[in-house]
Amino acid sequence: MSIKKLISNCFIVFFLMFTACQTKKSHINSNSEYQKNQNEFFKDASKSPLKSKDLKDFKGLNFFSIDSSYMVKAKLFRTPNTSYFEMKTTTERITRERVFGVLSFSINNQPFELNVYQGESTNDEDVDADYLFLPFLDESNGLTTYGGGRYIDLYIPVGDTLILDFNKAYNPFCAYNDKYSCPIVPRENYIPLNVMAGVKSFKNY
Repeated sequence: MSIKKLISNCFIVFFLMFTACQTKKSHINSNSEYQKNQNEFFKDASKSPLKSKDLKDFKGLNFFSIDSSYMVKAKLFRTPNTSYFEMKTTTERITRERVFGVLSFSINNQPFELNVYQGESTNDEDVDADYLFLPFLDESNGLTTYGGGRYIDLYIPVGDTLILDFNKAYNPFCAYNDKYSCPIVPRENYIPLNVMAGVKSFKNY
């Protein structure tokens, strides 16, 4: 056998072995660092909210394509004198939140406002002092997104503006597993817009 033919045959064998390995490797869908981190979290059996039967075949969450028009600058109007109230959840558990402020922003030249919440710190629960909770409802709920609305994590800005990125909107854990207790989005946090950004509804719910 000639050297040229031997090299050619070795290349073919290597290519077939490489292809086989790639086929067996579990592929996780992601289009951004945020989506990659979300998928890695959901794939980790020690942390994932997924049921064992769903975790077994998990290939990645279903996201809308990244859209910069849903990454907007929002002005924060703080409401320092608001009282804590009991925010209902999907179970009998109650969380205590207060309206930290109102976010004013525009998407495609349409103005909107959403309340942003701050949780009450307790002895048995370590609450990040800078963390803000933004639950919201929109026209996509029950169609392309989870019917109970979605959440966005935010942090108190130094000034009165922050970047509101709906591409990072995520489902509450109870969208994947009914054993979890999730805050119910207040009705006043509804925006009359089909927000086609962030995570979509889970296939089984």
